[in-house]
Amino acid sequence: MARPPAPHKKPPKDDSERITGLPAVKALFEHDPRRAERLFYDDRMKPLAGGFCSLMAKQHKPYRLVPTEELTKIAGTQLHGGIVAVTKPKPIALFDPAEARLWAKSGTPLLILDGIGNPHNLGAIARTMAFFGLERLVISDHPGQAAPSEAAFRVSEGGLEWVEVIRAPKLAAGLKRLRDSYRIIGTALGAGRPLAEVLAAPGKPIAMILGNEEDGLGPATLAACDEIATIPGSGRVQSLNVAATAAILIHELAKPRR
Repeated sequence: MARPPAPHKKPPKDDSERITGLPAVKALFEHDPRRAERLFYDDRMKPLAGGFCSLMAKQHKPYRLVPTEELTKIAGTQLHGGIVAVTKPKPIALFDPAEARLWAKSGTPLLILDGIGNPHNLGAIARTMAFFGLERLVISDHPGQAAPSEAAFRVSEGGLEWVEVIRAPKLAAGLKRLRDSYRIIGTALGAGRPLAEVLAAPGKPIAMILGNEEDGLGPATLAACDEIATIPGSGRVQSLNVAATAAILIHELAKPRR
């Protein structure tokens, strides 16, 4: 009697990420070279890829010079800048209020994103954070919230390698626990006090929350805030792009506070 055919096995899911562009690849090798699994580059990057190749060789991992057309296929985009590192995913930690209390002791500010869905905005925000030296970015479990992705890594120009991304399930509940060690400041268009006034008040380090451009912060998140801040403008345009808003907030958060 013939045996029934063996059930078809699905191939294992490929959860690797492709980091593209020289700034992002350079930051990867400076910060976490063990995450790199394979490296590809074309002729224009040949003079600059030697150090990366040496690190790959030490780890007994493959690296290869390829034609630009093949590199585009590997990258899945023409926006690869001549070099692609295939990597293990960067881990995303879960928010822990007890650990946050330790951050607060050093006066470290936090930026929290709640519903920022465009990965390009996430990447731009991480780039600004890295530039100003902010180390931790908390993202909510809002269904529209973007997580680190290949597009975000590319736009961040290496910033996502230097910023720890932390996911906070049930953000509103987490904020209530965070209030013991941080002053929770929400942001809203045309509501609350001017940003400079809010930040001038002494006290605990600040955790600043930024919502999406369309709906802003939800009622439960707003209710968990100690105060609401707004960025005053001339009134000639209604608002700023969320990445531009974040850049202003990050610049202010990075300033030493009393």
